[in-house]
Amino acid sequence: MFGLKSVYFYLVACQITLIKFFKKLYFSSKNYNKSLETKTPQQVYYNPNPFLLSIITSYNNKSFKISDVDPNVFWLEDKKKDTNQMHNFFWLNLIDRKADSKKLKKIIYIWMMKNSKYKQRIWETSTLSARVISWILNIDIILNNSTFDFKKNFLDCIISQTNHLKKNIKFEKELEKKVEILTAIILTGLVFKEYEENFDIGIKEMESLVKIFFDNKGFPLSRNPNDLVFFSKYFIFCKEIIKDSQKYIPEFLEDIVEKNLKCIHYIKTPNDRLPLFNGATSLNLGQIQKYLDDFKPDNKENNLGGLFRIKHKSHFLIVDIDKPPMKKFSKSYQSGPLSFEYFLDGIKVITNSGFGYQISKKIELLSRLTACQSTLSINDTSITKFEKNEITSKIFGNSILNSFKSFDFSSKNESDFIGCSASNNGYEKKFGCVHKREIYIDKKNNFLKGTDHILKAKDGYPIRYTFRFHINPDLSVVKTMSGNSALIQVSKNKSLIFTINDEIIDIEKSIFLGEKKIIDNACITISGNLVNKNKIFNWEIKKNI
Repeated sequence: MFGLKSVYFYLVACQITLIKFFKKLYFSSKNYNKSLETKTPQQVYYNPNPFLLSIITSYNNKSFKISDVDPNVFWLEDKKKDTNQMHNFFWLNLIDRKADSKKLKKIIYIWMMKNSKYKQRIWETSTLSARVISWILNIDIILNNSTFDFKKNFLDCIISQTNHLKKNIKFEKELEKKVEILTAIILTGLVFKEYEENFDIGIKEMESLVKIFFDNKGFPLSRNPNDLVFFSKYFIFCKEIIKDSQKYIPEFLEDIVEKNLKCIHYIKTPNDRLPLFNGATSLNLGQIQKYLDDFKPDNKENNLGGLFRIKHKSHFLIVDIDKPPMKKFSKSYQSGPLSFEYFLDGIKVITNSGFGYQISKKIELLSRLTACQSTLSINDTSITKFEKNEITSKIFGNSILNSFKSFDFSSKNESDFIGCSASNNGYEKKFGCVHKREIYIDKKNNFLKGTDHILKAKDGYPIRYTFRFHINPDLSVVKTMSGNSALIQVSKNKSLIFTINDEIIDIEKSIFLGEKKIIDNACITISGNLVNKNKIFNWEIKKNI
């Protein structure tokens, strides 16, 4: 079955690759660029609040001093800079709006002289969408005291770029890029009366995207916390822009924003970051923190996006209890079923390694392995395999080749314990094993308790099991004299003891990738061999008193 799926995705990838090749040739033709020229807007219907751009931009700088720049050489120097960051104009959010207006016009004028016709690198979808959004949100200072010719050329340039997005949106398979495109299209429909239909087109397509990519609780079907935050920023931005224009906010948009915020509120860690599951990095939520602060969740859910959260006093625990996403949504999936992250007193103790997509292709592949998660691996293999075909990977990303089932989930919240139990059959077909994990906070004695089961469905097949518990790189860990425990140093006067019954632990070197760079850390490992029997592992993490 999986072979047929791979063949299907390969053929689709070949088709998309061929279409893209011919499209690039056509886009560079005079006829195509002529087709993008339509009616010039006569006026700006309303000026959006430029500070709303901060919802979707990720710049941390406090200012961008155009006063120190020579507009005549600004674009000559762009090869030395990040091309996308310069040509997306998100840096407009950082300028001095009073002092930099004149030089900004000159910079944009030179850009239009060079790039108003299609150029593959500069008209890349994300870059182009961001540019349209940035220009429109700063349209007041750009057009203030402008000449008639500059104004006409500028508005024509916005429209031609938007028309390019509209003509090609049906070919865009990456939903992250699609939401950027739709945001730009919606914005033009709000600002220009002549293009009001753009608003309706964009809203209709965005509603379809929500139905395709989100479950009924508002979590993306990729199960990637980074996707949850990325899309929520654009949904919030669109909602605020529509409200700013005094237009009716579509019901589906109100609904998905509320659900997204509820999901983010549910999974955010005590240090206001994302847990490192299924493609997530240690993302700062500062851009939407205001909306999270204003949002008051009902706290009735105990399972969102296949992640189960446990909170009790100073303990915070979050566990991956679900199966992988569908192949088409799995490009960021990591092989870590029943992995968990654990915080105590606001400090992360047990972590996953994070996702290395912003470091290198090799590190991204490495970060997908089960060994990079705080869970079980058997015979040094990963529980899922990933697409290796170059053409398929280029179009769909490194999507999964095989799936598995998660089952027998149950949660418990009693007078003495709070936690959950779940199983998966990821190692059953190849090694005849089922993994079950029970993980609880002992309310009475105030510690974390875990029980792992390796259930042998097929006798006679020898396996080597390894449990890994990755330690926060800010903490240190040493093996104790007993051999079955480790001391985790949290601070000068505070430490924890990890203990497992009837097993010998080791401390291994590992790497942490959650901060978008490689950081050395350590992990506690428990390894051994198993042939014809089931086995139970009881472990706990307690404060060292």
